[in-house]
Amino acid sequence: MGYVISGLPLQAFQPLFDLDDAALRARGIVRQVADAKPGFPCRITLQDAEPGERLLLLSWRHLDVDTPYRADGPVFVRESARDTAVFRDSVPEQQRSRLLSVRAYDDDGWMHDAEVAEGILLEPLIARLFENPLVAYLHVHNARRGCYACRVDRG
Repeated sequence: MGYVISGLPLQAFQPLFDLDDAALRARGIVRQVADAKPGFPCRITLQDAEPGERLLLLSWRHLDVDTPYRADGPVFVRESARDTAVFRDSVPEQQRSRLLSVRAYDDDGWMHDAEVAEGILLEPLIARLFENPLVAYLHVHNARRGCYACRVDRG
């Protein structure tokens, strides 16, 4: 079975990139400059920012469902992002190098399974979780800090 890993939609963040720091703060958003790699994972491009790159750190509703699993969390987005990442049947390096928490949801946003695994094991975990016909999509989070990482859909 195929799968698609995707980043957050660029269009949702583009209007924020030109705001000054005061306007961002008024929205609960902070502009930061990456000072290490890895360490600043962009959720649009699914790549880590290079040192010196500017990013926004903000809360994002990654699971907008009418269940108890509705959730927001912190994400980094690079101001230099130009396209939303889409990976077909391959795992981005950003996920391969981290400890991940993977959560399996049905179409209505109810969780059916979850697992913590090293990123190098994500591909077989995706296959195992999608064996359940009720599972429509997966959300991947960084296990240590809990930040939303990416979405996985059936391909």
